[in-house]
Amino acid sequence: MHIPTYEDMLKAHERIKPYIRRTPVRTSDYLNELTGSELFFKCENFQEPGAFKVRGAANAVFGLDEEQAKKGVATHSSGNHASCLSYAAMRRGIPCNVVMPHTAPQAKKDTVRRYGGKITECEPSTTSREATFAKVEAETGGDFVHPYNDPRVIAGQGTCSKEFLEQTDGLDIVVAPIGGGGMVSGTCLTLSSLAPETKIIAAEPEQADDAYRSFKAGHIIADDAPKTIADGLLVPLKDRTWHFVSKYVNEIYTASDQEIIDAMKLTWKHLRIVMEPSSAVPLAIVLKNLEVFKGKRVGLIITGGNVDLDKLPWLNKI
Repeated sequence: MHIPTYEDMLKAHERIKPYIRRTPVRTSDYLNELTGSELFFKCENFQEPGAFKVRGAANAVFGLDEEQAKKGVATHSSGNHASCLSYAAMRRGIPCNVVMPHTAPQAKKDTVRRYGGKITECEPSTTSREATFAKVEAETGGDFVHPYNDPRVIAGQGTCSKEFLEQTDGLDIVVAPIGGGGMVSGTCLTLSSLAPETKIIAAEPEQADDAYRSFKAGHIIADDAPKTIADGLLVPLKDRTWHFVSKYVNEIYTASDQEIIDAMKLTWKHLRIVMEPSSAVPLAIVLKNLEVFKGKRVGLIITGGNVDLDKLPWLNKI
């Protein structure tokens, strides 16, 4: 099993610079006062495809040799990785095939298609997703770019924390959402080299808490089809991401769907930016565990902003 290194992250950052944005860091006096912390929000929702996953996707796509690139790339994803891989493939001019659950937000499907990605739908379970993908991969011959358990992807995601440290002049804690663990792994990869004193905390929905249970048990526990408002955090850890989570993450906290929605509303109102439910989990766990973060300089990674505006979660009862 190849585990990406800090040098891989540095090479990734140089490779992807023409295709990503150095996203801004936002603060809010109101949220600082509310939490008793100094909060810094890294706004990956401002990437062109609307999510941090463009970093890992671009690293994979632009690292392909010419022969493989002709066959394109393929993946399975609940939305943001599919969008970002399609975007990167479009920028290189190669095909992209993606398997998505039919329950994925329409906004994310629309984004994939806008960037030229071809969608094959599946049932909303890990089993169905992987089985459907196996057929697509066999038919297309595209290079499989796993949404998170891919060393190229993890190295690419690690570039976010490199920028974050440069933009904030140091942080006591960094909090990132966790599903499959790609962003958290990239965060671990970078911070363990650049700022080993910075604590890494993962934030997970209560209704899809397999990473939390894995962390406590000391081995991977995988749920097949969890249901939560945070649709970007439905997948289980894999061997590479477990390597980073088990070795470097200090703690995993969870938040209920209602707490996630409340945090999402707060950030829309006080940061005045669009973020999706998965991105609100870090603030939700800060609000739920104020004593852990009080008086600290806390970095929160806003992972994406691809929201179906016709189905905002506070317009419907859970």
